[in-house]
Amino acid sequence: MTQADVDEVMAIEKASFAYPWSPRFFMQEFQVECARSILAETEGKVVGYILFWLLPGAVDIHNLAVRGEYRRRGIGRLLLQQVIVEATRHSSSRLTLEVRKSNLAAQKLYDSAGFVATGVRKGYYSEDGEDAVAMALDLAPPGQSRMPGEILLKNPTDINS
Repeated sequence: MTQADVDEVMAIEKASFAYPWSPRFFMQEFQVECARSILAETEGKVVGYILFWLLPGAVDIHNLAVRGEYRRRGIGRLLLQQVIVEATRHSSSRLTLEVRKSNLAAQKLYDSAGFVATGVRKGYYSEDGEDAVAMALDLAPPGQSRMPGEILLKNPTDINS
């Protein structure tokens, strides 16, 4: 994302959230060294975005939104999958995020991608005091794959059948 994308991103942000980030907040994100973004575009128009921090060994997802008329087309899932690819490329072992307790659609998306609820952060959202559900996705060690619900055996040779 560049400064030129901020107007389109802000339109999506304002339409998606009761308490949207400000343009200034987005601009501050550009100054953070570990901040990354991925845009979804079609026909030269931004239709979705995801913002995340690429930290040592982990990724923290900050914001994901899709333009209203493009929702339920897999764009949010595609953006999320791209972040998982980036996390894997950088040998991150865990992705984390917080989501409003009332945002059941987002929780369902994250759950379908393998994220699990790890707790509740009481009063997390300062604007209205709503709780957040903390979620995490633990990635498989390099060279091993893991699907949601799959059991990873650390030492399969130690199991007697």
